[in-house]
Amino acid sequence: MIINTELEYKGDLFPSKIVSYTQEVDSIFFNTDNNVILKVTVLRDSMIRFRFTTKGYFSNDFSYAIDKSQSHGYNNLEVSEEKDHFKIKTSKVSVIVQKHDLRVGIYDLDGKTILEDEIGFHWEENYEYGGNIVKMSKVSRDGESFYGLGDKATHLNLKGKRLENWATDQYAFSKDQEPLYKVVPFYIGLHDDVSYGVFFDNTFRSYFDFAHERKNVTSFWADGGEMNYYFIYGPKMSDVVKTYTHLTGKPELPPLWTLGYHQCKWSYYPESKVKEITGKFRELQIPCDAIYLDIDYMEGFRCFTWSKEYFPDPKRMVAELAKDGFKTVVIIDPGIKIDKDYWVYKEGLEKDYFCKRADGPYMKGKVWPGDCNFPDYTNPEVREWWAGLFKELVSEIGVKGVWNDMNEPAVMEVPTKTFPLDVRHNYDGNNCSHRKAHNVYGTQMARATYEGIKRFAYPKRPFVITRSAYSGAQRYTSSWTGDNVATWEHLWIANIQMQRMSMSGMGFTGSDIGGFAEQPSAELYARWIQLGVFHPFCRTHSSGHHGEQEPWSFGDEVIDITRKFVELRYQLLPYLYTMFWQYVNDGVPMLKPLVYFDQEDKQTHYRTDEFIFGNQILVCPILEPNALGRRMYLPQGNWYNYWTQEVVKGKRELWVATDFDQIPLFVKEGAIIPKYPIQQYVGELEIVDLSLEVFYKLGKEKSHVYEDAQDGYDYNKGRYSYKTFSLNGKDKELIIQQHKEGDFETLYKTIKISLIGLPFKIKEIEIDNEKVSFESVSYDGNCCITVDKDFTELHLIG
Repeated sequence: MIINTELEYKGDLFPSKIVSYTQEVDSIFFNTDNNVILKVTVLRDSMIRFRFTTKGYFSNDFSYAIDKSQSHGYNNLEVSEEKDHFKIKTSKVSVIVQKHDLRVGIYDLDGKTILEDEIGFHWEENYEYGGNIVKMSKVSRDGESFYGLGDKATHLNLKGKRLENWATDQYAFSKDQEPLYKVVPFYIGLHDDVSYGVFFDNTFRSYFDFAHERKNVTSFWADGGEMNYYFIYGPKMSDVVKTYTHLTGKPELPPLWTLGYHQCKWSYYPESKVKEITGKFRELQIPCDAIYLDIDYMEGFRCFTWSKEYFPDPKRMVAELAKDGFKTVVIIDPGIKIDKDYWVYKEGLEKDYFCKRADGPYMKGKVWPGDCNFPDYTNPEVREWWAGLFKELVSEIGVKGVWNDMNEPAVMEVPTKTFPLDVRHNYDGNNCSHRKAHNVYGTQMARATYEGIKRFAYPKRPFVITRSAYSGAQRYTSSWTGDNVATWEHLWIANIQMQRMSMSGMGFTGSDIGGFAEQPSAELYARWIQLGVFHPFCRTHSSGHHGEQEPWSFGDEVIDITRKFVELRYQLLPYLYTMFWQYVNDGVPMLKPLVYFDQEDKQTHYRTDEFIFGNQILVCPILEPNALGRRMYLPQGNWYNYWTQEVVKGKRELWVATDFDQIPLFVKEGAIIPKYPIQQYVGELEIVDLSLEVFYKLGKEKSHVYEDAQDGYDYNKGRYSYKTFSLNGKDKELIIQQHKEGDFETLYKTIKISLIGLPFKIKEIEIDNEKVSFESVSYDGNCCITVDKDFTELHLIG
């Protein structure tokens, strides 16, 4: 492709010809005669890092996003020189680097194009700030689709979009509004049934253009820093997402209660109001595990304090709530009130831990307490101090989780909504301005909070939730999508944001159910609950300034719908916990858009509404008012309608009728879905048996169930139970085999099996090759069998 660079990129600078190259183990350095160096590092056969500098040497290599505990390695690396290019070959891909202009092409081993540079790397000198605006242009192919980039409030497929990454407090954001709270500069490309990923690890304000400005060009650029990106080859989307999630890290397993239902509002106070809310949940028998306290629990919005008027004895209150099954989660913001009598402020001042302007004074900004200074969480010493501040909250008062808000960082009454760009940061010894540190500020706050809670909650597991995040934040924290609005459009946005966050490595995410700003109708709230229970983090939250937003605020019908769906979530806790285990261990996203589930089916490439919850449940929310059904797309395979148990063939669009107390829910044929009995909170009941719902299939299917002590770290010592159930259905037979890993012994002794869609009447039952009587397994002649939990093989014969 011949490109007239003078016309297309006026004022930009480009690498010139390669004059030398060297290899150091897994890295190849290409030097040009205008001082550009390209460093190509092979981390895996399918993951290659490209790092450019224009100054003849590289600055210190440091990233908050990369998980340093992850090991990498490759099977094959060959470097060869041809007349006009260099070739780097692994066992998965080959990389061609052009000698005359440093442009890069990446191909599979058959020579098929995966990703090619258009102009490739170029830059513009930034005379205002120093350094470069670094740019990269790739060829975008006809029919190519793009996914990822975190919590963008736009169509799942990013083709034709231009997006910006700058963590921003966007109260009541709208569809397509840019930028939002999180920065995840990672996208997935898909063309010709081949998927690849690009992670642009640059924390400056950055931009992505997916064939928006020019039809066949995808580009990304940043206001400073290095052109530093990782290329990940699939060819399956699942391979790309897993590899990226390994690269940026996975969380530890959360305590099971965090997967229950949470209730929040700005704000529940005084104590009597908190007790009224929690009491109503128990009275109405709507399961709930967590109650949140927003900024009004503090004394004048000072972090790490309690209002003596509203909460005279927080330790007693938290203990009483715990006795009733409620875990207390409190908000902590970064703004520390400037007040010489406030102990946190005094400590921060004495230790010189607050962020400073370039010319010396502390950065001062207005947030809820008024004038505040802000800790520099990019300083490891400050993080250590911050972690220590949680001792009283967690160890003494008994708070179980902390919610970090306003950490974009948000500042009121200034047009930029954030710090001035000249604010200085330690950046773990790599001193820099806020231009570089802004996008990681929230993550480093959440990290410091996580380290504190982990220290003081031990031997229990910590729980942190953050509003702002950069790639890799999932190692420390869950998140929510910020201040959304009680509209049908925002219900659509929330559904897409959750799928996108899952594909972007940040699985433990939810939206404010019902909408934060404004007031939902009863119907909208019900529809949002029906979607929200299928998101990894499940919390109702509202500003409370437009009316009440508890489930009972909308009348009896909505109470019943809320109870029905929250109960379903609690029944599905072992299924959800298993999803989490697979995410934590293998980087498997908990929610899967249809394109992830079947990228070869072109019909899935632009689907936004349907998603796979875990591996085997298909969810399709109702997203408009007055709807008693909807058109939807069923992906490949056969699916059971969860409500009617009718089997429907996939790979087609169809109309699904539902009542107001339902949404389209389908279960994959052959799935074995684990369920617990309904509890009002995690740990309320001793589980007497595990229920398995078996959806018959003519053929084979595997399902899994992960269990452990539901909290604590014994699972790291092998005390967990990971069961694999292999189903093999025949015309007149059904065989279920069980294989168990791990040393954890569940308290229940039996498994209750419900058979759905069995096409024959059972005449004989064998367990571990021995015939058993119907009475010994409590077979009711219909669909239910109770067996010992340690069976190896169950054989049903018709």
